[in-house]
Amino acid sequence: MLAQLVADVCPSSASFFGFMGVASALVFANLGAAYGTAKTGVGIASMGVMRLDLAMRNIIPVVMAGVLGIYGLIVAVIIQGSIDPPNGNAPKYGSYTGFAHLAAGLCCGLSGLAAGMAIGVVGDAGVRAVGSRRSCS
Repeated sequence: MLAQLVADVCPSSASFFGFMGVASALVFANLGAAYGTAKTGVGIASMGVMRLDLAMRNIIPVVMAGVLGIYGLIVAVIIQGSIDPPNGNAPKYGSYTGFAHLAAGLCCGLSGLAAGMAIGVVGDAGVRAVGSRRSCS
């Protein structure tokens, strides 16, 4: 009777959803960081052909995109640290907590993906605009 009650309160699928939150925070945030880095890196490379002296001054979008991946890693470690393994008959990790961790991971990961895409597009345009200016003071 007690085992059935524990299984109802803390199903085994709860930890699956928690770890899916960990994976989604890490994967989506790093996809955004990779896209932002690649898109801005192409802009820096093409701008470096025209104005080599400005190449190192315009790496700020690449650094900003890289920070997104670090944010995803931090959130994934925080979520993973709060997932408790089953311990005998004591209910520890329920469905509510599993779904909350999934939602937190998706919020972090998808916002990191969107921010990485925005940094990539705006950073590429900004770097190319700086490189095409005639005078830079």
